Amino acid sequence: MNTDSLRRHLVELLDSRNAHANFEAAVRNLPVELRGAKPAGQHHTPWRLLEHMRICQWDILEFSRSAEHVSPPFPDGYWPADDAPGDEEAWERSLEGFRRDLRAMSDLVADPASDLFAEFPWGDGQTLLREALLVADHNAYHIGQLITVRCLLGAWPPQGKGG
Repeated sequence: MNTDSLRRHLVELLDSRNAHANFEAAVRNLPVELRGAKPAGQHHTPWRLLEHMRICQWDILEFSRSAEHVSPPFPDGYWPADDAPGDEEAWERSLEGFRRDLRAMSDLVADPASDLFAEFPWGDGQTLLREALLVADHNAYHIGQLITVRCLLGAWPPQGKGG
């Protein structure tokens, strides 16, 4: 079976531009003062959503790469303790961590040496295909939440270049 087409489609799905706004659009030009803001009736701030996405994506990526990976405790280990980043650098580190791990998952999927269908010996039937779909699905869900929070905060659509 030739998987080149499947690999291309998975990488496009991970980037998530086809059916809805992608990660870059969802975080573009979010004002610093709104990163820890929680709209009335909502459970999450932009910071909590960003960090949750970063942590979960990292966990899935590392699980896909290594039997030695130990996941954080569920559910507390998958959410930040605070509603707001400690400073601008924390926000930027989280953005870069998310981007780096998304690139790494895309690279793993795109690599012809990666078997998309083989079950991981350290899992319970998981495959790279399943984990890539899980990353795409989880990210899409929380990108939608992040955009909803931005709408409720009056910060959508993003202003400026590319917004």
